[in-house]
Amino acid sequence: MEHTRKELIVSALENGTVLDHIPAENVYKALDILGLKDINSQITIGINLNSRMYGKKGIIKIADRFFKDEELNKLALIAPKGTVNIIRDFHVVEKKKLEMPAEIEGIARCMNPKCITNHQPVPTRFSVSEEKGEISLLCHYCEKKSDIKALF
Repeated sequence: MEHTRKELIVSALENGTVLDHIPAENVYKALDILGLKDINSQITIGINLNSRMYGKKGIIKIADRFFKDEELNKLALIAPKGTVNIIRDFHVVEKKKLEMPAEIEGIARCMNPKCITNHQPVPTRFSVSEEKGEISLLCHYCEKKSDIKALF
């Protein structure tokens, strides 16, 4: 009988949020979107971890930090299959999938060089649409449609 060795690659979290199934190449973008670069909480990041479902994935564990759904759902733009686990006393108390927001504000730059958001202190605002698995954003101000990959 063959035994498989199973071990935690990333240490367990007592309380906090685990963001899983993030495409490996988008982990740093996820940190930016959530504004996690300057917080004092312990953050554990795993990149290029093996995933049976996705091949390679990223994971972010944030100790003692919980988010509103609106904050987390922005990640669906770069991690449409991402999941969120809420941890309390080392146990998953809630597990949910990211949902694509209808609108995003202030996290992507408009590709139109003439857009007011590129010349005035106006936060960007986009309507989000998804067609055939491709995500695109429509600028609220100049109405230019942009592919999501070009914006991050």
